[in-house]
Amino acid sequence: MVVDGIRRWVRSSPGTHIWLLIIGITSLVIASASEGLEAFLLHRNSSNIHELNKHPFESLLISGFWIETPSSFALYAVLFEVVHANVERWLGTLRWLCVVAVAHVAATLISQEILLRAIESHSAPRSMKHVVDIGVSYGLAGAVGVLTYRVPRPWRWLYLVGAVAFFALPLLTGGTFTDVGHAIALGLGLACWSLTRDRPPWRWDAGRARHAALEAAGAARQAADAARQAAGAAREAALSRRGDPPGAPDPPGAPDPPGRRDATGRRDAPGRPRSRPPRSRR
Repeated sequence: MVVDGIRRWVRSSPGTHIWLLIIGITSLVIASASEGLEAFLLHRNSSNIHELNKHPFESLLISGFWIETPSSFALYAVLFEVVHANVERWLGTLRWLCVVAVAHVAATLISQEILLRAIESHSAPRSMKHVVDIGVSYGLAGAVGVLTYRVPRPWRWLYLVGAVAFFALPLLTGGTFTDVGHAIALGLGLACWSLTRDRPPWRWDAGRARHAALEAAGAARQAADAARQAAGAAREAALSRRGDPPGAPDPPGAPDPPGRRDATGRRDAPGRPRSRPPRSRR
C-alpha cells in the first residue's frame, strides 16, 4: 500500500523527481571530487558574469542542476516534495516547468546585471565576475510564489506575508545579489497568476479526511492482528520443536526449561547457575 502510494506520487510529478535525481547525481560527483576538481566544476557550471559572456545558454541551463553544498541535498529533497511536487501536480508539468524556467533564467540575468553595475561603479570587486552562482533556489522561489494561488482564502494572505518576509528580510539586512535574485524569482512566481486561473485551490473536505483517518485506523488494526497471529504461530512452532503439543502440561519429573521460574518465583537465566542472594557490603 505504501509502495503504491509512493509510486503514484512520483508519477504525478515526474519533472520534479527527474530534476531531483539529476541533482542527487551531481551532488555525489561534487562530494567525491578532489578539492581542485570541485572548484573547477562549480566555477565551470556557474551562471556568473564570466560564464554568461562565454556561453550564456549552456551556463543558464546547467547551473540549475548543481548545488554548492552536497550536504544540503536532503533539505532540498524535502523542499522539492513540499513545493515543486505540489505545484507540478496542480498546474501540470508544462506550466510548472514554465514557471520554474522563467524564475531561474530571469532572476539569474537580472541579479547578474545588478552585480555587473556594482562592479563597474566600484561598489563590488572585479573578482565577483567569477563568483560561484549555481543552484536551484531561484526556481524554488518562483514555485513558492505561484503556490500562493493554491492556498485558499483567508490563509492565502498569511502564506503570502510569510513568503515575502522570508525573502525580503535578507535585503533589509544587507543582502547579496543572490538575495536580490530570490526576491525577483518570488515576484515572477506571483506574476504567473494567469497560469492558475483554471486550477482550483486546495479544498478541505472533512468527510474525506475522516474517511482517510478511518482507513488508516483499520490498516493499523489489521497490522496489529497480523503481528499477533505471527507471534502465536512462532510460539506454536517453538512448542512443536520441543516435541510437545501446544498447551500440553510438562511430564512429572521433567527438568525445568531455561528461563523457568523456580519455587521462590525467581527466573533463572538460560545456561547460568541459579543466582544467589546478594551479600551485604560494608
